[in-house]
Amino acid sequence: MITQTMLQPASLLPVGMDIVPLGDVFLFHLTDELQDRLENLLEQKKCDRLTNEQVAELEGITELSRIFTLINAQIAEKASEVSSEFVRLE
Repeated sequence: MITQTMLQPASLLPVGMDIVPLGDVFLFHLTDELQDRLENLLEQKKCDRLTNEQVAELEGITELSRIFTLINAQIAEKASEVSSEFVRLE
């Protein structure tokens, strides 16, 4: 049995993270280059042409994307709460 190791998402942060302003908050996104790489790996996966290293890379990028989604959801929720508080104070 071959054990696959996921590429650590933290190793992608220096080159794979964009911080994008949206109104009064900032959201985390994959860089265009990393997003393109993700899409390329997903296409190769559909054709069952991934090496073990590419599978590990795909898993790492996917995990980083999930982390960004969770963080962004929390940012949006907090921004909504702050906005609601501000409206009530007026």
